[in-house]
Amino acid sequence: MASGGRAALVPVRREQPALVSIHDVHLISHRDLPSHTKIKYRQTTQDAPEEVRNRDFRRELEERERVVVREKNRDRPAREHTTSSSVSKKPRLDQIPAANLDADDPLTDEEDEDEDYDEESDDDTAALLAELEKIKKERAEEQARKELEQKAEEERIRMENILSGNPLLNLTGPVQPQANFKVKRRWDDDVVFKNCAKGVDEMKKDKRFVNDTLRSEFHKKFMEKYIK
Repeated sequence: MASGGRAALVPVRREQPALVSIHDVHLISHRDLPSHTKIKYRQTTQDAPEEVRNRDFRRELEERERVVVREKNRDRPAREHTTSSSVSKKPRLDQIPAANLDADDPLTDEEDEDEDYDEESDDDTAALLAELEKIKKERAEEQARKELEQKAEEERIRMENILSGNPLLNLTGPVQPQANFKVKRRWDDDVVFKNCAKGVDEMKKDKRFVNDTLRSEFHKKFMEKYIK
């Protein structure tokens, strides 16, 4: 009896050869290779908990503020020198000697002139804004008035159409013309081949009821249809 269909109790194992053949070489993707095999620690400049705990943030903030102020003070003399050399300013009143004073010279300072100019510009801006608001308001009122006039005109036209379309309403009023109730002719009243069908003239005749079956309308139609 053949034992080909029986289950193998002990699976067959292939013996490993001494030398690895070309068929035993497998390709492995770089994504399947082991990675992150070492633990990474925070460095000294990466805000480790111990480093953050020992830092003095207030001192660092004050130091940065002092650096910014120092840079501003360093750039200010050069900027003032450039401004004074490029733009000639009027001398202040307290810097002018008493011998050089004149009765016709104005007793105003440049700062006062700047303040007056700022106030005048603010007043001009306020006046322009007020004028703009006034113009917008006038345009809105004009638009609303035009819309009301248009609605009134449309309502008047609608009422005129309603009154002129009803002949009963046209009878009222002294200026209304004489009403005409004549029915208009059909568009096919004067055609050539109108009422040419067979039996149209007979339908217009008055129906008569006769006791004699030979002279009745049904007998005549029957004879004309099937005998003639």
